[in-house]
Amino acid sequence: MLETVWAVVHDGKIETVGVVDAPEGTRALVTLLVEDENDFWQAASSESLNEIWDNEEDDVYAELLNDFAFQPVSTGFPRSGN
Repeated sequence: MLETVWAVVHDGKIETVGVVDAPEGTRALVTLLVEDENDFWQAASSESLNEIWDNEEDDVYAELLNDFAFQPVSTGFPRSGN
């Protein structure tokens, strides 16, 4: 069974944030979340998304949506009560 627990590194040793309910000698696989690297990838992905979603070329589509958003759609069916 796999279980994820939070831990931090203190003086080169990994210490769990809370109590871990596991038998003595249980093996663990540790993935380090290096903050500097995490910040880099978050900034890189944010910049890339802004280039894709925030551009003047796509503004024409937003204008078209606004032009047609409030146009009534004809279903071909008479309205009730008429």
